Amino acid sequence: MRCSIVIRAYNEAMHLPRLLEGISQQTLTGVEVILVDSGSTDDTVKIALSFGAKIVHIKPEDFTFGRSLNMGIGAAVHEYLVFASAHVYPVYPDWLERLLEPLADSQIAVSYGKQRGPDTARFSEQQVYYQWYPEKSDFCQLSPFCNNANAAIRRSLWEKNPYDEGLTGLEDLAWAKRVIEQGYSVAYVAEAEIIHVHNETPTGVLNRYRREAMTFKRLYPEANFSLYDLVRLAFSNILSDLWNACLQGRLLGNVLSIFWFRGMQFYGTWLGYRHPGLVNAQLRETFYYPRGRQPGKFTRRSVEPIRYNH
Repeated sequence: MRCSIVIRAYNEAMHLPRLLEGISQQTLTGVEVILVDSGSTDDTVKIALSFGAKIVHIKPEDFTFGRSLNMGIGAAVHEYLVFASAHVYPVYPDWLERLLEPLADSQIAVSYGKQRGPDTARFSEQQVYYQWYPEKSDFCQLSPFCNNANAAIRRSLWEKNPYDEGLTGLEDLAWAKRVIEQGYSVAYVAEAEIIHVHNETPTGVLNRYRREAMTFKRLYPEANFSLYDLVRLAFSNILSDLWNACLQGRLLGNVLSIFWFRGMQFYGTWLGYRHPGLVNAQLRETFYYPRGRQPGKFTRRSVEPIRYNH
């Protein structure tokens, strides 16, 4: 099974080499790599070219998440399309095989994989990954939740359903929602694991969640996120993070980041909504409610992880 990997990037010279090295060590052969660059001023393009990637340029002023994906897919030659953020890297050499495996079923429209943060990730960011990406796979997921930092689709289905270029975020969820309405399913693959590097400032976290909430509201016009929700969910997630950090012996040094991360997460979400209505219960559960990780509950695979040089 051959595939094209579309990577969206802007000034990712620090992280891109590890992703491209991880791709080169995959058990799957015949992989085409396409970098969609939105005006990088560092060595991002040079690095991508050194690994044999095809380069697609998009002007910064023309960038949206959906438009950059559509442009990258338009340059791809294979039926199976994989999406990866420039600041992720695969854990195992069978990442692509496992991610593409569910697409053998013609009724599955999108497959997405597990995400974890590096050891240096903020504690609350790690908790979000454990909340959204469990240890168990689900090839018949009922909700449209997915994430294009680590996902795969078919080109033939994209040709009928290009990504919405007008959204400020969550183009992946919007696409999945549309194809589910057409009778397709979403698959989650826990074994297709990547490390996602986020080194965001408090302002960056606020803007990310505000942008995504704006799209969520557009997709679900009945949705609401009140000031009460802000306080209640920030409080419950902070308590959950503090408790889990304590259980893991990681409370010291993480207290401040737990407070500011969760505060910015839910303040940004509140700013993105600001309209009355009801929240879609299933996706609200996925996005916001705390389910902290308990120590020692890891899935150990028999596959040897990739040993990186970069």
